[in-house]
Amino acid sequence: MRVSRHRSALSMGLLIAAGGAAALAVATDPGAAQPPKPATPSAEEKPSDIFGFTMNLVSGTPQRLENYRGDVILIVNVASKCGMTPQYKDLQALFEAKKDQGLTILAFPANNFMNQEPGSNEDIAAFCEREYGVTFPVFEKISVKGEDIHPLYAMLTAQPEPVGGEIKWNFDKFLVNREGKVVARFGPRTKPSDAEFARTVDRLLAEPHD
Repeated sequence: MRVSRHRSALSMGLLIAAGGAAALAVATDPGAAQPPKPATPSAEEKPSDIFGFTMNLVSGTPQRLENYRGDVILIVNVASKCGMTPQYKDLQALFEAKKDQGLTILAFPANNFMNQEPGSNEDIAAFCEREYGVTFPVFEKISVKGEDIHPLYAMLTAQPEPVGGEIKWNFDKFLVNREGKVVARFGPRTKPSDAEFARTVDRLLAEPHD
C-alpha cells in the first residue's frame, strides 16, 4: 500500500512538473499559443466638434447634433424662473424669421444658477409651449458648469476666450457656423433682438456653404 501511495504521489508530482514546464514554455515561446487576454474597454473618444454629440430632447428622444450640420446654430442655456426668461419670446421670433435661411436654435435647460430651472423635463416642455409657443429644439436638463458639467459644455467653455470661458448665468449664447465652428459668443444680457447679435447671425447665414 505504501509503495502504491508513493507511486501515486510521484506520478502526481510529475504531472504538476510537466504542467509547470508547459506553462513556462508558453510564457517564454513567442510562437506558442497564448491564453486569451481579458478584454479591456478602450477610452471613449471625445467629439472634436458639436456634431459628435447625441443629446436627448426634452421629450427623451435622442437627437444627433450631426443632424444640424449645414445650419447656423445658436446654442443657449435656458431657465424658466430667471429674470431673463422672457428672452424665450425673442428667441422664438428669431427662429421663425430665420429658420428658412438655415438658422437653428438649440436650448439646453440648466439649474446651475439659484435654482432657476427646478422642474422636471416634462415641466420644462409644458412651460415652453404654454408660455412662449417654443418650436425650436429644447433638450433635457443638463449641467453647464461645475464638476458635473456636461461634455458638450465642457468643450464649448474650454475654447480660448472670448468664445470660451465659464458660463456665468442663464441665456449665455454661442453662435456656430455651418461647419460646426463656434465663432461668436454673446452674454446673458444680450437679447436676440440686439442689433450686433442680429448682424452676426445674418453674416453667418450669408456665408457660402455646400
